[in-house]
Amino acid sequence: MSDEHPTPDTSGSHDSREPVAAEQAQQDAELQERLSTAARQSALGKVAESSSTGEALLVAMGGWRGIVEALLPGILFLVLYVITTRTVAGGGAMPFGLDPLWISVGAPAIAGLIFLLIRIVRKEPTASALGGLIGLVVSGFFALRSGEGSDFFLVGFWTNAAYGLGLLISMIASWPLIGVLAGALYGDWRGWRKYPRILTWMQLITGVWVGLFAARLAVQLPMYFADAVEALGVARLLMGAPLFGVLVVITVLFVRAVFQPIADARLAEEEVAASPDADRA
Repeated sequence: MSDEHPTPDTSGSHDSREPVAAEQAQQDAELQERLSTAARQSALGKVAESSSTGEALLVAMGGWRGIVEALLPGILFLVLYVITTRTVAGGGAMPFGLDPLWISVGAPAIAGLIFLLIRIVRKEPTASALGGLIGLVVSGFFALRSGEGSDFFLVGFWTNAAYGLGLLISMIASWPLIGVLAGALYGDWRGWRKYPRILTWMQLITGVWVGLFAARLAVQLPMYFADAVEALGVARLLMGAPLFGVLVVITVLFVRAVFQPIADARLAEEEVAASPDADRA
């Protein structure tokens, strides 16, 4: 009887791990591609492709049409609310006996519907216009239900609170969303987290965005509770698209300064690896 024992064959288990690793790598590549596509389509990605600061600022606000779509409904509500309330307060009457608040909330909704129809006719993406229209309809519903013009701005408060909270949670989890978006834009949505300095910078710029949403609430909520509709409408316009556009441009410049050295180093490594000298070595 031989004392020798057969050596375990581990080649099978090794081979079984290779398909799993390959599948995981493929899934990671597909996720990176999806995130990269989303990042390029975001305001951050579009601004990153701009050639000048002026163009970047315009792109950040969605172009001239985006500016109109963002500002016109709010301007219509504010102007019509001031005109109708002052007319009624002075003893005047509304055309066809319409309720002043109906006029104030109806005109922005009609404008939102027109924006959506224009995009449908031109066969352009309709997601932003549809979302804007839904927001205007819901805002109008809240205002008409309570009879208070200030309730037209309720949706904006909830939206700002949700965005700010989401970004804050990402910071607490050490996955700042601005960093994830920037990483996806530069080809690696999570690899940047191994650099403590970059993680700190991304926490900082994400915190700036949290500050924007918090500032909107801090400035506008007291006006809401004071029923200062006119002041609230002006604050909403000033702290809306213009401030958003400026912060997007600042974010792009900041992210570019942080991530470009990494992108350049990665490109240099790929060029060295692909060179004939590297193959001979």
